[in-house]
Amino acid sequence: MATIHVDVVSAEELIFSGEAKFVALPGEGGELGILPQHTPLITRIKPGAVRIEKSDGGEEFVFVAGGILEVQPGTVTVLADTAIRGKDLDEAKASEAKKLAEEAMKNAKSDIDFAAAQSEFAAMAAQIAALRKFRKK
Repeated sequence: MATIHVDVVSAEELIFSGEAKFVALPGEGGELGILPQHTPLITRIKPGAVRIEKSDGGEEFVFVAGGILEVQPGTVTVLADTAIRGKDLDEAKASEAKKLAEEAMKNAKSDIDFAAAQSEFAAMAAQIAALRKFRKK
């Protein structure tokens, strides 16, 4: 069985490193699926869930708040702005952060403030969606 080495890294720590049969994640142009021997690729990724089908048959979910994906034939590297293991996601905290971002959008005094709040709102909405997806498994 062919596998691909996967590393998911945030600014703070290495979140996942191991062998996988398949990786799915939210690319800038849509959902990406990566198998061993994939064509080399570098692209930005959007906030959402990275699903890793491990070589032992298990699955790992990681929420990423955006970043860069590099694919080589034997390696997938996700360099995430922020990454949280699926098991560590907290829906109450994410919902509260989403509400705060929504309030910040309503009260924004400049386009820059609005854009920052909008970005935070989108990241929290994606985190909640990823969390609900993870919990279904």
